[in-house]
Order: sequence, then C-alpha cells, then structure tokens
Amino acid sequence: MKMIFAMLHSEDVDETVEELNKEKYWVTKLSTTGGFLKNKNVTLVIGTEDENVPGAIKILKECAGARQSVKYTMPSMSSGGMGPGANSMIPIDMQVGGCTVFVVDVDQYEKF
Repeated sequence: MKMIFAMLHSEDVDETVEELNKEKYWVTKLSTTGGFLKNKNVTLVIGTEDENVPGAIKILKECAGARQSVKYTMPSMSSGGMGPGANSMIPIDMQVGGCTVFVVDVDQYEKF
C-alpha cells in the first residue's frame, strides 16, 4: 500500500478531487501554507494500492500540473510617465499551477 501526498494550488483542487473521486480514489484535503511567498495551498492525502499509484499521478498531472498562461500587464514607464502606447497592455507568458507529489510506503494500515 502507498500513501500519496500531493501539494497543489487552491484553484486546482475542486477539479482534481472530482476526477480522483470518479476513478474511486478517496481523498483527504488539508489546507496548507508554504513556499517562499507563503501561498495558500492544499495538500491531498490519498491512500491506495501500489498498482493504482500511476493512475492517481496521471490525474494529478492532468488536473493540477504546471501550465502556461498569458497575463496582460501595463508596461513600465520611465520617469517621463505618459507617452505613445501608455495605455497598451503587454502580454507576458507565465507558468501557473503545478503540483508536488510524494509517494511513500505504508508499513501498516488499520481502520477502526
């Protein structure tokens, strides 16, 4: 038996848990905070048989994996302030989402 710990961004949780549940993976959600910016995340805890680990990881990767997104931002201005194009937006490619997964052996499992 294995225990999967998956740390993911809060915005990816609902879809991820729904897809895991569809495939009969039962999930415990823990609110967590971490990283350099102390962002709020969610840690999913999934207990499953060894042969089911690849399926769970596939779902985690599809629903919560890192992906590219385009964010539009105002260009930085020199001290002059206004000029041609001052109201234009610049597209910036950025990575969003992402999931860190740990899979550990379970030496003993009891359910009361």
